[in-house]
Amino acid sequence: MPKQADLTEKIQDRQAAAPALVWLMAIGSGVGVANVCYVQPVIPLVQADFAVSPEQASLVPAITQAGYAAGMMLLAPLGDLVDRKRLIFSKFALLVAALLAAATAPSFSVMLFASLTLGLLGSVGQDFIPLAAQHSTGERRGRTIGLVTTGLLCGILLSRTVGGLVGDLLGWRTMFGIAAAIVALLALAFWRFLPQQSVTATGTYAGLLRSLATLTYRHPILRKALAIQGLLAATLGAFWSTLALMLAEPPFQFGPGLAGAFGLVGAAGAFGAPLFGGFADRKGPFVVIRVGCLLVAAAFALMLMYPHSMVALVVGAVIFDFGVMAGLVSHQTIVTAIDPNARSRLNGLLMTGAMIGMAIGAAIGGWAWSRYGWTGVCMTGVTAGLLALLRSFFPPIVQPASKNSTS
Repeated sequence: MPKQADLTEKIQDRQAAAPALVWLMAIGSGVGVANVCYVQPVIPLVQADFAVSPEQASLVPAITQAGYAAGMMLLAPLGDLVDRKRLIFSKFALLVAALLAAATAPSFSVMLFASLTLGLLGSVGQDFIPLAAQHSTGERRGRTIGLVTTGLLCGILLSRTVGGLVGDLLGWRTMFGIAAAIVALLALAFWRFLPQQSVTATGTYAGLLRSLATLTYRHPILRKALAIQGLLAATLGAFWSTLALMLAEPPFQFGPGLAGAFGLVGAAGAFGAPLFGGFADRKGPFVVIRVGCLLVAAAFALMLMYPHSMVALVVGAVIFDFGVMAGLVSHQTIVTAIDPNARSRLNGLLMTGAMIGMAIGAAIGGWAWSRYGWTGVCMTGVTAGLLALLRSFFPPIVQPASKNSTS
């Protein structure tokens, strides 16, 4: 670790971020990632506007998600190589242009290009996680990361509800226009209030990307975090990819609007992130991770036992969201402590692993639904939760970079 980085880390460990700055980072994280999800509930409106087939219209959210995955792998690591303040401001400025391009897209091909760009730049939401870790003391790092992660998750979950509501009332293009105005205002706030950041890595961008493989190979605790969080994220993919299908069948027979409203249920679970972060600071992150794994397995077991109960469905959704959030915040606390000079890369790797797990979970959930119905989906969730719990007891036993990371 360079001497300058050592000195910076010591100074910042003594100077925790002011609460107002933490809240600003949480808002920025949520608003940044929300741009990836606004389009999902208004796909029928996009289809009608451009007069394309349903298969073509489905490319819009697919390309947006693919761009987000690429952004996590290709752009998030830049936070270690350049000043994070300038990086965040630049991404937000480019987001304004991409949102305006989507709002005024004259053709479907332009809309696809704008969607890809929105996905790539939506990775800015994750840039606030290592920033929060950098501007928090070791004793409160988990809680601070938890609060910023709450903002991130609320952005993901609530953006679907907001996008659908605005799309119904004012049209899907208006939603992108409103989002552009919000992002522009926040960009100015970040330029004014975010502190300058020291660069923690040297070399070239290509070398930075090559270091991702080196980091994964060098740190067994990182590989452990990737495996556990990937399994927990798989339950999210399985649940959300099949929820609308289940609610459309008897005895519920609800439309897609109610499935979108479940984003509010998920947001309730997301507010537990700071609590779990504080618990991780006091008891160690792996205690919280195991609690999270048990919550996930128990939630799907509840939904399995009472498949026709809306109460069980709502309670189960809240509990399993709590479990996934407990794992995510604790893993972010662990990986950002591995190497202060590589926090952006480490967090990017963790979130890429979670996204891969979510995608695999969606595929398995769809397969389970087609063959075994809601029972198959719930069994998938129970199995993934228990496998994650089992993996948490395997080596490595101690994380050398942080005394709170014993497993």
